[in-house]
Amino acid sequence: MNILAIDTATEACSVALQFNDIVITRFEVCPQQHSQRLLPMVDDVLKEAQVTLGDLDLLAFGRGPGSFTGVRIATGMIQGLALGTGLKVAGVSTLEAMANEVVSKTENKDTLIAVASDARMNEVYFAVYAQSHSGLVLCVEEQVCPPDIAIEKLNALRDSSSASVIAAGTGWSAYKELEQWKSEVCGEVTSEVTLPNAQYMLKHALDAYQKGEVTEAVNVEPVYLRDKVTWKKLPGRE
Repeated sequence: MNILAIDTATEACSVALQFNDIVITRFEVCPQQHSQRLLPMVDDVLKEAQVTLGDLDLLAFGRGPGSFTGVRIATGMIQGLALGTGLKVAGVSTLEAMANEVVSKTENKDTLIAVASDARMNEVYFAVYAQSHSGLVLCVEEQVCPPDIAIEKLNALRDSSSASVIAAGTGWSAYKELEQWKSEVCGEVTSEVTLPNAQYMLKHALDAYQKGEVTEAVNVEPVYLRDKVTWKKLPGRE
């Protein structure tokens, strides 16, 4: 399965190409430069693999949550690529992508992965996942909430589970209450994963394809979680 994935939802800009079981990636932390860097990074991975977009089977993108501008950039780019090639698209949660990266880098399978990404305005984009033999299981739905609500939900989970907690995302260092909770509860069981990486969207994209959960370019939609955001869809879409 040949897949191209892109993400610009946070300060990071990343591209990953899976072609004939070889994965080629680009990852840069480049705030406010995503629109300039994304297409050259796509060109780089395609040239390195010596393939064209026409050789691919599927496109994927970080659908959010994340910065409004960043999510729009990835959504617009993936729509353009999909319209030009006729390829289907898989949208991948940026929070789940970080959880997937944590899974790939930890040997302890009896864990809860709490992802909190700084959403500004004293809020975080937040979700909690558990590991299972079939993959990640969503324990707390994606949401935008204040740090104290995230802590409340985590404490409730811990009351019913003996699993350790691994924290990922920028939200833990952005708010002192989350930093304190992580220090007291997670201790040394923590993660260096702070930003989403398109490389860890590839598996989800493949799963979505196999389950028929992919879409045409005109149906591609970002996920902001905050309600007061508008997105201009392609012509013909309401």
